[in-house]
This record gives sequence, C-alpha cells and structure tokens, in this order.
Amino acid sequence: MELFNGIRSSALTSAMWIKSSHSNATGNCVEMAVLPDGQVAVRNSRDPEGPALVYTREEVAAFVAGARDGDFDSVIG
Repeated sequence: MELFNGIRSSALTSAMWIKSSHSNATGNCVEMAVLPDGQVAVRNSRDPEGPALVYTREEVAAFVAGARDGDFDSVIG
C-alpha cells in the first residue's frame, strides 16, 4: 500500500536536496531542501520522485533539537 502525504518531490523543481553524511551505500536516508519561501521539504532518498513533506523552519529546528537531545532514540533502538 502506497501512502502519500505532502507533495510530489518532482514538483519542487528548484529544490537543492541535501543528504546526510550518515547515509549508507543503499541510500537509506532522508534528504532536505530549503524552499524559496523558507520552508523545508523532506523526502526519502530511496524515492526521489515520491512525496515530500513540507515543514516550517521552526518545526524542523524543534525536531533537530529533539534529535540532538535523544528524544527519538527509542525509535531506532
């Protein structure tokens, strides 16, 4: 079952996608791009034509701060 939430990455033609240096050889990572209006798009690097979720800079900053603090460690471990 394929779920779509957000917009198609291919619609973000001016996006400059950034991949984490922690990405592995099989591309298991997310990519992010700052959009012209200042919002941040996030997509799955394994599906670059698939959906992208768009967040405000403040939402991304809150997520990154939580990740740094270990708030999401239980998700991966």
